[in-house]
Amino acid sequence: MKNFLTAIAITALFISCSKKEATSTSTKTDSTKIVDSINAARTKINDSIKSQNRFRDFSGKHIFTHNLINKKGSVNFTKIEGERDRYKVSGEIRSGKDYVTIDGTANAVSDKHINFSGILTQSISENDNGKPYIRNKPKTFMSKDGGKTYRLQDMVNGSGFVDYIDIHF
Repeated sequence: MKNFLTAIAITALFISCSKKEATSTSTKTDSTKIVDSINAARTKINDSIKSQNRFRDFSGKHIFTHNLINKKGSVNFTKIEGERDRYKVSGEIRSGKDYVTIDGTANAVSDKHINFSGILTQSISENDNGKPYIRNKPKTFMSKDGGKTYRLQDMVNGSGFVDYIDIHF
């Protein structure tokens, strides 16, 4: 009886492990056509998403201030066509020999943060007798008041003093 059960188990094992022919479909599809259509759909979706802002629109002219310059300047944000939350930024504050200029691109990365790449130049007579100080590495402007004012986070200038450079929306 033991041998009989062993023989049945071995037979069942061979039958279940034997090769079975797979049925093939008579209509073959070209996989490259499928991949191309998927990529075309992705491109269309990505392009439509890319041009829509995730955050509010910063386009327009805004007030630009520095804590040691009594006058207010202006900065202009111009939306870069086809880019999401990305702007061309240029502006200045000028009072006598004191000035701050900004020129580059800004990218809104959250409701509270704007990353700036470009050149931020300042010359303040109280700091090193007006020696120009240039910030040319990527910088962050951050808002603590719900987006009304964005302050440059790299606050220490070349003279070792703190500057408050703000953009008011």
